Amino acid sequence: MREVDYNQVVETVSRLCMEANYFLGGDVVKAFNDALKKEESETAKNILNQLLQNAEISRTEKIPICQDCGFAVVFLELGEDVHVKGNIIKAINEGVSKGYTEGFLRKSIVSDPVKGKNTGDNTPAIVHTMIVPGDTVKITVAPKGGGSENMSEVKMMKPADGIEGVKNFVIDRVQRSSSNPCPPTVIGVGIGGTFEYVAFLAKKALLRDIGQRHPDPFYADVERELLQRINNLGIGPMGLGGRTTSLDVFIEVHPRHIASFPVAVNTNCHAARHKTAVI
Repeated sequence: MREVDYNQVVETVSRLCMEANYFLGGDVVKAFNDALKKEESETAKNILNQLLQNAEISRTEKIPICQDCGFAVVFLELGEDVHVKGNIIKAINEGVSKGYTEGFLRKSIVSDPVKGKNTGDNTPAIVHTMIVPGDTVKITVAPKGGGSENMSEVKMMKPADGIEGVKNFVIDRVQRSSSNPCPPTVIGVGIGGTFEYVAFLAKKALLRDIGQRHPDPFYADVERELLQRINNLGIGPMGLGGRTTSLDVFIEVHPRHIASFPVAVNTNCHAARHKTAVI
């Protein structure tokens, strides 16, 4: 049984919180540049260039890509042959507190959903824990802004709605979202499971790199079709028109009950933030 020190988890999470907010992924930067080559609207091109400039300023000066530094969503893959010396959830929250405080990241979390009051350090985090084979701890920090999260939705569809119903729901959700999630967006789609699990699938889908297709050719084709249909809506960067409404669409699926057909859409803004480390 391999042991991992509590403080190593704290320091790792702290670093990931800052890096996720400062350094936009190379896949996203490449997607901006690729979109520039295809974009027909001068306004859209101007916005994409500003997003590239913003990402460069953020990277070089180590300041947040966006003023909304997000809810700290953590995907934790805990090896079954590893033991963390101390409570790992406590360590993660301590890391979030340290990262958001020392990194001068905006704190957006209120302690009670109705009565409010800011917690002052962006804790507690949302932690999705998965027990996996091996003796390592894989931590992914994915800050999630409120604007894009508000444009997400779960729908309990009928099995008879099928894949065409899924496609229509995704397109409708994007169209209703319009400029609100600060496009160009990345769209995560969950299909199957249960009411609560399908939302997790949609969020987990957002961890993929731009251009990474689903391993099942059927769903890979659906991803491509949805991306094309979304970009034909004409919403464009920041909702001001153009052919770049979304950078990509990712689908995750899970077995379902014969009577249920849950589908979820989780929307990410152009600042598709997530950083990973393995201990």
